[in-house]
Amino acid sequence: MSRVGKKPIEIPSGVTVTLSGSTVTVNGPKGELSRTFNPDIEIKIEDNIITITRPSDAKDHRALHGTTRAVLSNMVEGVSKGFERSLELIGVGYRASKQGTKLVLNVGYSHPVEIEPEEGVEVEVPANTKVIVRGADKERVGALAANIRDVRPPEPYKGKGIRYEGEYVRRKEGKTGK
Repeated sequence: MSRVGKKPIEIPSGVTVTLSGSTVTVNGPKGELSRTFNPDIEIKIEDNIITITRPSDAKDHRALHGTTRAVLSNMVEGVSKGFERSLELIGVGYRASKQGTKLVLNVGYSHPVEIEPEEGVEVEVPANTKVIVRGADKERVGALAANIRDVRPPEPYKGKGIRYEGEYVRRKEGKTGK
């Protein structure tokens, strides 16, 4: 049986979880998230604890069991604490700024790159070489951070580009090295 799927989810104070059919809505101080799960997987809410059970040991039920639990846990954590991804800009003249809600990146192209975050995700620029993406939905936060990184991914020779904070970029030697 799935070890992840068996683990119950505790609902923290200030968070309300409502279940209607196979649609789960989670409300909290950081926002509201709603998602429809597979109707085969059974979700129960009792005494501020959510439990997920599967009907059989079929391969697709086993796969959905742990995934459903992980997504539901991320929803509860997102509306209570929120999620955050930090990115660093490394390179001479590389900088980020914020114009209204847009993120403007100057990363060596002939033009600045503008990125408009979708609703529910906010972008913060504490320093001109650091970008922080915050939101309640882990999937959206990670997707926006990946889109920002894709503007100029780190290259292996000088290490220039946009990378996640703490990301290790393996360096290559170049033509002159032997």
